[in-house]
Amino acid sequence: MADAILHLEDADIYQRDNLVLSKVNLKIEKGEFFYLIGKTGSGKSSLMKTLYGDLNLKRGKGAVVDFDLKQLKEKDIPFLRRKIGIVFQDFKLLNDRTVFDNLLFVLKATGWKDKEKMTAKIHEVLEKVDMKTKYYKKPFELSGGEQQRVAIARALLNDPDLILADEPTGNLDPKTSLEVMELLNGIHQSGKSILMATHDYALIVKFKQKTIKCEGGEVFEVVQQAVI
Repeated sequence: MADAILHLEDADIYQRDNLVLSKVNLKIEKGEFFYLIGKTGSGKSSLMKTLYGDLNLKRGKGAVVDFDLKQLKEKDIPFLRRKIGIVFQDFKLLNDRTVFDNLLFVLKATGWKDKEKMTAKIHEVLEKVDMKTKYYKKPFELSGGEQQRVAIARALLNDPDLILADEPTGNLDPKTSLEVMELLNGIHQSGKSILMATHDYALIVKFKQKTIKCEGGEVFEVVQQAVI
């Protein structure tokens, strides 16, 4: 348990008052990469939202980056989100400001104060995702793949212990999906833990990792050959 970045034990996952997943047991150690698969409506997004504090954990035990999900208060959520990076399918970038200002907004919201350090950090993460030269552009001036790269850079700003990627290639063409996946793979190899919800089985086959599946209200690990 000491090395577990994420740990759920007999956790019931609810979407409002509906039980969507019951008795979930899941453990992700530091540096592990897991895919989360399952049909639309199988509970993947609800599980993700519970992990980053959007939905309450009502029953069972759960801990993410040393935060007890059962005891999580509204005021704790920004602190939890400083220790995890979240990548969404639809990027969730602010179209009225530049790439640089999108990232600056997050740093200010998570308590950074020093202007020089903020600027240096923004350029550092943009370089990691190969977007350093596009810092002055607004999101709508970028391709989908470029927007997702910026979203990944945003997720890396606070040097998170865990990255939760919810269908990060869902809105991208196959070639761009591959590029984004290679980027996430590199981030994983640098020592980050990643939980990635996906429908993209071609990526799962190409980049083999542990895979868990939501089906019939349960979550279980599947062997690679049985994924498809």
